Amino acid sequence: MSRVYNFSAGPAAIPDSVLERIRDDIPDWDGTGMSIMEVSHRSKEFVDVAARAEQNLRDLLGVPDSYSVLFPQGGATLQFAMVPLNLARDGQTADYALTGSWSKKAIAEARKYCAVNVVADTGDGKFTSVPEPGEWQLSDDAAYVHYCANETIAGVEFPYIPDVGDKPLVSDMSSTILSRPLDVSRFSVIYAGAQKNIGPAGITLVIVRKELLGKARPSTPSLLDYAVYDESGSMTNTPPVFAWYVAGLVFEYLVAEGGLAAVAERNERKARKLYAAIDASPFYSNPVAENCRSWMNVPFVLADPSLDGRFLEQADAAGLANLKGHRSVGGMRASIYNAMPEAGVDALIGFMQEFERTNG
Repeated sequence: MSRVYNFSAGPAAIPDSVLERIRDDIPDWDGTGMSIMEVSHRSKEFVDVAARAEQNLRDLLGVPDSYSVLFPQGGATLQFAMVPLNLARDGQTADYALTGSWSKKAIAEARKYCAVNVVADTGDGKFTSVPEPGEWQLSDDAAYVHYCANETIAGVEFPYIPDVGDKPLVSDMSSTILSRPLDVSRFSVIYAGAQKNIGPAGITLVIVRKELLGKARPSTPSLLDYAVYDESGSMTNTPPVFAWYVAGLVFEYLVAEGGLAAVAERNERKARKLYAAIDASPFYSNPVAENCRSWMNVPFVLADPSLDGRFLEQADAAGLANLKGHRSVGGMRASIYNAMPEAGVDALIGFMQEFERTNG
């Protein structure tokens, strides 16, 4: 069976060339006579894999030496607890922007550990926009300020980095990390689940200023303490070696592709094409304000929702998989992460136009 174009929001597509490397390494990795999944995480060979992955990531994002790069488990959802446990002491307040489902969940978790001040809330507009920079109601004494750079479900993306003064800025970048160049120095903590632009589920990326390490509240479990991961090279316990190895291959692939500037050019072009096709048709629509439409997650609805099932069935038959929108919002969603080739977006646009012609 030939491979389909996978528009899943996560776990998402992995570059074909990376999958081919994995296929070749599964039975005999690097001449060891063992699968990569059988190699000890304490071995020199795997330690080299981990070190190479970190260095390639640092090179791609320009991560300064004053930051630690950690690879914990638990996905971005576990970071909803780790962030306040590591950055907010008892009695402190943290500032959060509420712009969609994932920031809402982050807020709910943070409230277990500290007071939360919601600095902006776009829920009245059904999370179809982001707050303007001047609308943020920041606390004077916030332990940190948190926002989700890209809300995967609603397809809303911040077109700017918030200016929060001297307060630590924390961002959930699960759906936008590695999609374009990024000024890491603007942030105190960046975290991202792997299953969008990094690799398979099971590992998480955390980039944290070293000056913030060692400040977790005393009751914090060891495996939720950033400093513990930093001191152990993210190997306090057995890490997800396969996911870490694949992430390293993806970082190598991005370097070979010309780095994030080249990746951004392709991503912007893919998104522009798809939004233009949606906007040009009365048959489809996208609810998100134009200035904050996501490059990575493109939701759209049909003018006649009764056709949704037929659209999805025929799309699947055409090799266009996982286009169903999130259950909370319905409609369609095309996630076009780094691994989605431009040809996949072109194929989707062609299908949409033909479906409109025969059903409009």
